[in-house]
Amino acid sequence: MKIVDLKCAVIGHSPIVRIVTDEGIYGHGEIEATKYFLKPQVLFYKPYLIGEDPTNVESVMRKIRRLGSFKPWGSAVSAIEIALWDIAGKAAGIPVYKLLGGKVRDKVRAYNGGVRFPMTGSEPEDYAENVAKMKASPEGFSIIKQGIGFHSAMPLQVPDFFFGEVPEQESQVWSIEEFLSRRPTQKDPPHPNRGLLTERGMKHVIACVEAMKDVLGDEVGLALDCGPGWMPTDIIRFAKAVEPLNLMWLEDTFTGDYSPYVLADIYRDITTSTSTPIHTGEQIYLRQNFKELIENHAVNIIGPDPADIGGIAELKWVAEYADLHGILIAPHGIFDGLFGLAAHVQVAATLPQNFIGFEYPVAHPDWWYEIVEGLPNPIVQNSLIEVWDAPGLGVDFNIDKAQKYLSEEDKDYFD
Repeated sequence: MKIVDLKCAVIGHSPIVRIVTDEGIYGHGEIEATKYFLKPQVLFYKPYLIGEDPTNVESVMRKIRRLGSFKPWGSAVSAIEIALWDIAGKAAGIPVYKLLGGKVRDKVRAYNGGVRFPMTGSEPEDYAENVAKMKASPEGFSIIKQGIGFHSAMPLQVPDFFFGEVPEQESQVWSIEEFLSRRPTQKDPPHPNRGLLTERGMKHVIACVEAMKDVLGDEVGLALDCGPGWMPTDIIRFAKAVEPLNLMWLEDTFTGDYSPYVLADIYRDITTSTSTPIHTGEQIYLRQNFKELIENHAVNIIGPDPADIGGIAELKWVAEYADLHGILIAPHGIFDGLFGLAAHVQVAATLPQNFIGFEYPVAHPDWWYEIVEGLPNPIVQNSLIEVWDAPGLGVDFNIDKAQKYLSEEDKDYFD
């Protein structure tokens, strides 16, 4: 079997990789929806793939892995890797999890990142109301993650929140659909805020967390998506202040999404200063960049995203290495889409016992559920997803329904 083509189409908000072979078997991989239109980055790798045997996944990846980097280039490499596994599973007639060593669990835990409700404000009562809706959602999530601090509207809506200025482009609060559909501009970098919190700002964040815990109690775990943007002194003070609340973790505090570096030494200072678990990793590409975090016990929990780390085999390798060092794993995945969801399920079925759960991605827009086949219905029950056994990733397009969402330039995507 040989690869004869590499394609990429933006469907809705998501760039989708399609690898085509001379035997008619194809594979799909999905790039996180917030990566904006990465077709040129994906197609850059096409000359390295043509003529290769896609079932020799590692051999193909050796040709392109070192040509990637932190977001967004690693996103393209990751989607290609996942598409290769999809082909390998289909060619062998078995699910991808069997190619990764076989499953050790029949159901995998998903925590809530993607099932969202509009925030009505940034006051404690607004946060309490919002997590109450998430707690009541039919998926029955056992863990809920909520954005606070610089990963929320607090810098915009709370007066004198921090010693800094809110950039002009953040003069409004975006809905998820608005955020995914807008195009980035020269004045619109991701996560621009960073600075020292005022005393008022610190007290406000703590009050909001206390309000959420009052709603969730000990029935649902609360994880906090914090940054990037916090100063290490602030996150240590905050982490110590919320120790009695038994939070699941504090994620991406002073670094995070679109931070092209790790700074494990600073994370270790934070982690050793508090009993509140510290989490990072969604932005990190490749195992080598997790090495210092893991070996120095710089965090309690890592959160690689299969759509950014370099794919699902790379994620499993890092999970195994973290387990050897007593570090937990809770993979990131909020905007990974439905093919990303399938990749999460396949790899999560194989992970060691340091696996907590992965962040549940949902479709944007909703019509994605009409054009993808193979997912269970309902997908999540009591926070768990049953691992399916169809070959490859186990999901595929309904081409007749998907065709109408292709742009004119992508009309040959399924040919």
